[in-house]
Amino acid sequence: MIVLGRIVAPFGVQGWLKIHPFGDDPLSWRSMPNWWIATDPDAPAEAWSPRKLRGCRMHGKGLVASIEGVDDRNAAEAIEGWYIGAPREALPKPDADEYYWGDLVGLTVSNEAGESLGTVSGLISTGAHDVLQVQEGDDERLIPFVAAYVLDVDLANRTIRVAWEKDW
Repeated sequence: MIVLGRIVAPFGVQGWLKIHPFGDDPLSWRSMPNWWIATDPDAPAEAWSPRKLRGCRMHGKGLVASIEGVDDRNAAEAIEGWYIGAPREALPKPDADEYYWGDLVGLTVSNEAGESLGTVSGLISTGAHDVLQVQEGDDERLIPFVAAYVLDVDLANRTIRVAWEKDW
């Protein structure tokens, strides 16, 4: 299951949900007739509950959506903090040089000199751009996910090459 975002609060009294998307272009999720929800982003596939999407739109920096089975504010409050996800086959295909965050987690990161910098443990959305969280032992590097620093993403070989020094 690819985690797409998190339900952060109820929106209004008719069961709409305020959602913090993990990544760009969450409106493309409208093409998926079902969304899946779960309390834990690492839950096995069978723990995710499919829900028909009734509507969604951008609202400020986030997204608001209405899903089947969440008909009032009380129902929306009951799933506050839950995660939105989808199986890979249900997701819209990303454009060239676009990636789902879930595809980047676990990739090995190395610099131009071939030095290993660690493994992507997550991403952070800062508003200006996304940032790779690269873990190497107890050390964490934060590398902006922008063309100036990210030179190549090779999903097939599970690697990312960056313009970043080991001692930065």
